[in-house]
Amino acid sequence: MSRYYTTPIYYVNDRPHIGHLYTTLVTDTLTRFHRLQGEDVRFLTGTDEHGQKIEKVAKKEGVAPIAVADRHAPTFRDLWKRFSVANDDFLRTTEPRHRVGVTEMIRRLGAAGDLYVAGHEGWYCVGCEAFYPEKDLEDGRCPTHGTPPEWQKEENVFFRLSRYQDRLLELYERGSVPGIPFVFPETRLNEVRSFVAAGLKDLSVSRTAIEWGIPFPGHPGHVVYVWLDALTNYLTALGLGSGDESLVARYWPAGDDRRVVHLVGKDILRFHAVYWPAFLMSAGLPLPTQVVSHGFWLKDARKMSKSVGNVVRPDALVDAFGVDALRWHLISEMSFGQDASFSDEAFLVRYNSDLANGLGNTLSRAVRMAADAFSGKTPSERCDDNEVKRAAETAVAAWDAAFRACRLHEAAEAVRVLLGAIDGYITAKEPWKKVKAEGVTPALHRIHHNALEGLRVAACLLAPIAPGAASEVLARLGAPKAAEAIGPSDLAWGGLPLGAPLAPAAPLFPRADAKAYFAEPSEEKPVTEETKPAVPAVATVPTVPAEPAPAAAPAPAPAAAPAEAARITVDDFFKADLRVAEIVAAEKVEKSKKLMKMKVRIGEEERTIVAGIATAYTGEQLVGRKVVVVANLLPAKLMGIESNGMVLAASLPGTGEPSLLAVDPSVPSGTKVK
Repeated sequence: MSRYYTTPIYYVNDRPHIGHLYTTLVTDTLTRFHRLQGEDVRFLTGTDEHGQKIEKVAKKEGVAPIAVADRHAPTFRDLWKRFSVANDDFLRTTEPRHRVGVTEMIRRLGAAGDLYVAGHEGWYCVGCEAFYPEKDLEDGRCPTHGTPPEWQKEENVFFRLSRYQDRLLELYERGSVPGIPFVFPETRLNEVRSFVAAGLKDLSVSRTAIEWGIPFPGHPGHVVYVWLDALTNYLTALGLGSGDESLVARYWPAGDDRRVVHLVGKDILRFHAVYWPAFLMSAGLPLPTQVVSHGFWLKDARKMSKSVGNVVRPDALVDAFGVDALRWHLISEMSFGQDASFSDEAFLVRYNSDLANGLGNTLSRAVRMAADAFSGKTPSERCDDNEVKRAAETAVAAWDAAFRACRLHEAAEAVRVLLGAIDGYITAKEPWKKVKAEGVTPALHRIHHNALEGLRVAACLLAPIAPGAASEVLARLGAPKAAEAIGPSDLAWGGLPLGAPLAPAAPLFPRADAKAYFAEPSEEKPVTEETKPAVPAVATVPTVPAEPAPAAAPAPAPAAAPAEAARITVDDFFKADLRVAEIVAAEKVEKSKKLMKMKVRIGEEERTIVAGIATAYTGEQLVGRKVVVVANLLPAKLMGIESNGMVLAASLPGTGEPSLLAVDPSVPSGTKVK
């Protein structure tokens, strides 16, 4: 199977932010997953360097547009390198090879009789590089950027988009490959289908009001419309029109043994799912297999946008916590296809729970105890029938299914569940007690083998999401292998070498002190309990310690005790009926900054609960989540809405932001908590 994955190409009118990073990391994670399966994958990304936005920035600065492009394009390339993005090609639309491909595409559209010249006028959003019908504006503003559009009137070259309406609707019905929907997820497919069914107008594909672009062949004074220019990059990067189209032949035609997948944000779905396939139909070229559309990362309840100015830059978080911590957060936090709200608070909660505790602490405990018991080496006996093996096999199956369904957050959850099973196994078996009572027995070897082998499998599952961390985990387990070298056989139980040197080290992800982080954000001071070691992009072979590593405590030291609160009896506690509930619907309460109205299911019962969590969660983030509620609380009215219960949440130090208590998704709603 060959696969061709692409990101959109990013505008170079400013530096990249987390919204750009997410799309690229999703594509990189999927690419790494399929490469791990032994498939032939090509991964393309790049920069979009033409259009009115770049021209306006250049005029404002008094420089040539290419100077703006040359300044910002390397920042994208450098950021992808810093995040270990494993792309095969990086295309700039100012490159000669791209211009050759665009010229060939336009030649094909003209040969099909689909280009003509006519006058055109309408409301144009510079941020979107697109015209909007007046009915689609919100209070006279662009629905995406919230900025007023410009009225533009000019003579353009038009593409006969309306000619392809029926063929597009058939594409949405059948897909370009049978059994695979052309647009994913289904809600986005329905949006596109409705848009096309409402009627298509021909599309302006040239501009005369701007100069910065590829000259339109045969039409002096016209430049190619930026979206016709940009979309063609997916084929120009493979050599369209170059005389050597071997990569086009290898990766582009959709079929039983090829997949072409575009990863895009939902704001540019229409261009990829309507205009692009119509261009390809006209040009007589094969269609991509699928357009996969993800939601927005929100900040202050709005999509992150350089035009709006509410972006989050990744630099500070990476400097403090490392590349893999942010990779993990972005992949695991967003339910793919839905929107997610970014906050430093949520990042720290996820970092401490999943990485510092779930991975870091479990790894440190397992390695130090095994090294102490077996003179700095891995156990010398294997065990092929135990609960960790069964948990690992279940995790591998869930992880594989999640990736193939593009549910990346569920793939991350499979890793999280396996780590929890390993930690629980260590706690239940108490090897630190066994070695004191019985000495180094075959049973002790098997217990430690199971914990370390489970961690080895977990590291392999982690590799597509956080490759640097995965490589480092394998090195510390005495099974060094770069994430890029992991293959299908590494997912099977039994890969841990016997008697190999172990390398106990400082915590891979030291626990973060959230209170200190938020108390003095401007001071350059450590935010973790100890200096965080750099995680190498490629694991190195650990050295054998000169002396056996000292034994670690069997469990992490307890946190400092909270201030003394009024004590209650057990009977008082059991008066509260705590239950697991599933959120089935959620929406923000009008005229309230904090209140969220939720419909929750507790067993077979549904009820409404109002909670002050809207500053930390969107409705889309909450739907499907399992939470803990006080089920026997007397009803109370909040903003005129009767609330029947209370959702339990922690209050984050320093900010007071709510963080919902986590419940394993497998726990049925209605289960009693005690």
